[in-house]
Amino acid sequence: STKFHLMRLVWKSLDKMRCLRKRSTIPFLGFLITFLLFLNLYIEDGYVLEGDKRQLREASVHPPSSERYAHTFRDLSNFSGTINVTYRYLAGTPLNRKKFLTIGLSSVKRKRGNYLLETIKSIFDQSSYEELKEIVVVVHLADFDLVWCENVVQEITRKFAHHIIAGRLLVIQAPEEFYPSLDGLKRNYNDPEDRVRFRSKQNVDYAFLLNFCTNLSHFYMMLEDDVRCSRNFLTALKKVITSREGSYWVMMEFSKLGYIGKLYHSRDLPRLAHFLLMFYQEMPCDWLLIHFRGLLAQKDVIRFKPSLFQHMGYYSSYKGVENKLKDDDFEEDSIDIPDNPPAGIYTNINVFENYDATKAYSTVDEYFWGKPPSTGDFFVIVFNKSTKISKIRIATGSDERQSDFLHHGALEVGEKLVGTKKGKQCSSYITLGEFKNGNIEVQDVDHKISFDVECVRIVVTASQKEWLIIRSISLWTTQPPSQ
Repeated sequence: STKFHLMRLVWKSLDKMRCLRKRSTIPFLGFLITFLLFLNLYIEDGYVLEGDKRQLREASVHPPSSERYAHTFRDLSNFSGTINVTYRYLAGTPLNRKKFLTIGLSSVKRKRGNYLLETIKSIFDQSSYEELKEIVVVVHLADFDLVWCENVVQEITRKFAHHIIAGRLLVIQAPEEFYPSLDGLKRNYNDPEDRVRFRSKQNVDYAFLLNFCTNLSHFYMMLEDDVRCSRNFLTALKKVITSREGSYWVMMEFSKLGYIGKLYHSRDLPRLAHFLLMFYQEMPCDWLLIHFRGLLAQKDVIRFKPSLFQHMGYYSSYKGVENKLKDDDFEEDSIDIPDNPPAGIYTNINVFENYDATKAYSTVDEYFWGKPPSTGDFFVIVFNKSTKISKIRIATGSDERQSDFLHHGALEVGEKLVGTKKGKQCSSYITLGEFKNGNIEVQDVDHKISFDVECVRIVVTASQKEWLIIRSISLWTTQPPSQ
């Protein structure tokens, strides 16, 4: 493969163009990013993915030759193939079976504090035996100090030997010779040289990690090496993913900090890896992640609350400076996460701007906002397939707009789905209860009714002058006995 060497040529070309850009760095970058990604979207993916990565303890170093720098337009325009890097396997080897989730960590030597072992321990300790079967943790030791790497590997191997043997933990390294130049980098945003070097190398560290993880699982979670996890975080992740079946997303966020808790489809990892490599010296990784998400047409942030991951370090990997950032939305003991089965959402209440109906049913930090409703107005959830519901909780209004709650309303569940001109609707409903102070919670729903639910409906029972915010609709299903 010549794609990696093409990247090196592009990096050099971008360097040469600095004098032409001067103050136009950001507009130029935006144009170039847009051009490359959208070109890729319209060209048929023709690459055959790199074969299984060779399981070597030491990388084979390829001598320079003209072939290393040969490139074609097709290489530049297609980011769907993996990057040709020969990794060192420091501990563990990949299993043949794809897991549900890969958790990727990149770690370097810190001047003060080291939290990597605690992070790995938290991942495993906060997962059940069944959850452990569905995850693989990949640690990229990205420091060029091989003595430090060897010492860390010995510690990891001693403390987590059973996870390594079970194929749940891999430790890798991308050799230094595969890295682009980290000297003479552009000082965008007036950052000091050592800061630019640190963040540029970090972009490459993550790119090589993403590249390695492409074929290990269906989903990929980006974490930092100083993180604490909530209990049963995988179960919460799966519920959120299931609830968004049929909707488009590129990145879902389970923490509001840095590179912590960012979830991707594994199929997007090759493009993201290429993207980070292409613009490694332009800006910090978290900024590039935002650009990548937007260019792949996910306009809004999709962030789940409560956060499932918490930053626990006190010292940054950059110079050991203090970093006491905490995510105040984090909850260590996993709360009762709703299931919210896949469904269509419909309402005849006038929607304000983009606060559409689906946002009330989302498990992320969004809400529905409509203009004053009238008697008989409705908000209905129609499931893709009938389901047994055990609990329903609905909250309206908000702290910022305390009068915008449902003053008079009823909660109903329905069956006997029929097609109408306005779409599918249930023809038979029963009332479970009335809203009080804008909220309602009904437990043991499956014991109160004799049918599998096909619709859940909110009905306005008296007109109101105030607007209506539906902050959250949370549904729990009854698990089959076998689960």
